[in-house]
Amino acid sequence: MSESAAPTTTDLLIGIGRAHDRGMITLRGDLSDAQIVRSVETATAGAVPGELCVALNGDRGAVWMAPDELLVFVPKDDVASALAMLSTDLGDLHHLALDMSDARAIYTLTGPLVAEVLSKGAPIDLSERGFPVGAARRTHLGGLAVAIWRLSDEHWEIVCLSSFAHHLQAWLEQAAVPGSEIGLTRR
Repeated sequence: MSESAAPTTTDLLIGIGRAHDRGMITLRGDLSDAQIVRSVETATAGAVPGELCVALNGDRGAVWMAPDELLVFVPKDDVASALAMLSTDLGDLHHLALDMSDARAIYTLTGPLVAEVLSKGAPIDLSERGFPVGAARRTHLGGLAVAIWRLSDEHWEIVCLSSFAHHLQAWLEQAAVPGSEIGLTRR
């Protein structure tokens, strides 16, 4: 019996890409503090997302990660200046701001079947009703800790630790093969 060739990206149910040029800053602190809100708005040129939400415009924005944590996005070349601005603006205010650009990987997923593909390995409701545009969740996908957010009906993003990026990409590609079943052993 011969093995079939690996699927090409044109064979997949969804588009899978990497956002290599987006920098990521983990910001921890009291997200209701007016100074933190102003600083994030300055760094991202946008609004601070609410609980379980994302606010992203191009390479700038933020995603809610926990009651005291945001993942802030800026162009990768602007991370150092954004960190310096946050440090100056927040001064002695209790906070933590760290460059996570090399520690995490972002995948972009496109197409009308993204929710169906992700549902093969995520234990959350990814339907439009359960996961509307602008929603964000930390969860597991194929056994990996990830954060997922929905930017439009056909544009989603996932972030994971960089050390697991290869595994996540392989899982996504396998899950996006028409007729694939994830987690089942073929005999």
